[in-house]
Amino acid sequence: MVAERKTRIFVLLIMFCALYSCRHIPVPKPRGHFRIDLPEHKYIQFNGLPGKDHYIPLSFEYPVYGYLAFQEEKGSDPGWFNIGFPSYKAKIYLTYKDVKNDLDSLLDQSYDINVKYHVSKADAIKENVVSNIDNKVFGVIYDLKGNTASAVEFYVTDSIRHYLRGSLYFNAEPNADSLAPVIDFFREDIMHLIETLKWNK
Repeated sequence: MVAERKTRIFVLLIMFCALYSCRHIPVPKPRGHFRIDLPEHKYIQFNGLPGKDHYIPLSFEYPVYGYLAFQEEKGSDPGWFNIGFPSYKAKIYLTYKDVKNDLDSLLDQSYDINVKYHVSKADAIKENVVSNIDNKVFGVIYDLKGNTASAVEFYVTDSIRHYLRGSLYFNAEPNADSLAPVIDFFREDIMHLIETLKWNK
């Protein structure tokens, strides 16, 4: 009787140890990112005439899921406008300037902005030359890698009369890994804008 009781206790002890040793050990999960649903690329035409108070002498195609807005603040330059994407907390800021024998100064400003604000944060900056002889659109696109405030910057000009500068910004803490798909998506829209850009005389 005693031996049988000891056997039962021994069996119960082994079962308890087996169950205890097989329990799930918590392991930290890898950091994930939110899934972002992106729309199909579709575009509408901007012809430089948003209203009586503004005239930008150029035309281009921009995304249907964005909206054009012009700076209305007192003292703001009439060439300041942007394409907003509220669903993605993103904006493409655009600045148009008439070239008045000051193209070198405008190009220097564009270069200085990249150096001053982005080089210290960027892991790398890749430059891609823009050259559309038919539409007289020449310039550079800067792809900024790393946790920078702006992911894509560009300027284009006809080298004589027109100059347009643009920057892609997100109203969110810079995180290159989580924003990468969205950056690539809007970079394609920027490329389409540049490819369809025409200067109005």
